[in-house]
Amino acid sequence: MVGLLYAAPYAGALAASLVSGWATRMRRQGLGVIVAAGLWGVAITLFGLVDVLWLALALLALAGAADFVSAVLRSAIALTATPDSMRGRISGIELAQVASAPTLGNVEAGVLASLTSVRFSIVSGGVACVVGTAAIALALPQLLRYDSRRARG
Repeated sequence: MVGLLYAAPYAGALAASLVSGWATRMRRQGLGVIVAAGLWGVAITLFGLVDVLWLALALLALAGAADFVSAVLRSAIALTATPDSMRGRISGIELAQVASAPTLGNVEAGVLASLTSVRFSIVSGGVACVVGTAAIALALPQLLRYDSRRARG
């Protein structure tokens, strides 16, 4: 069962990648990042609340698909909006963030779960993601307005 729980987000990401052609035509990529990140948080919150395995797996797959969409759109924005002279550095920073953030989140979730409960850790992490995503959307309205067609000239 644990193997299924670990695999479900990757199955969702794979499914999203198989139908990702639409991303090349998406104009409002910043809005897409915000929606996908918020959807990840909602899926994780609901995952923490359910007791039915098939529903938990479906929610983890949805979270994985949302994470994939967010990653694709973030990378597209970074590569388009970054001047050529800075692209390598920005890509390196993005790689460091992608490699380290989940591990730091897992440490935080483990510590919180040991102090409270696993369910509280999962649900509060999902809620924190939704709240954080909303805060970023409010603090960075230019992200919401980002238009990939205007960025390319």
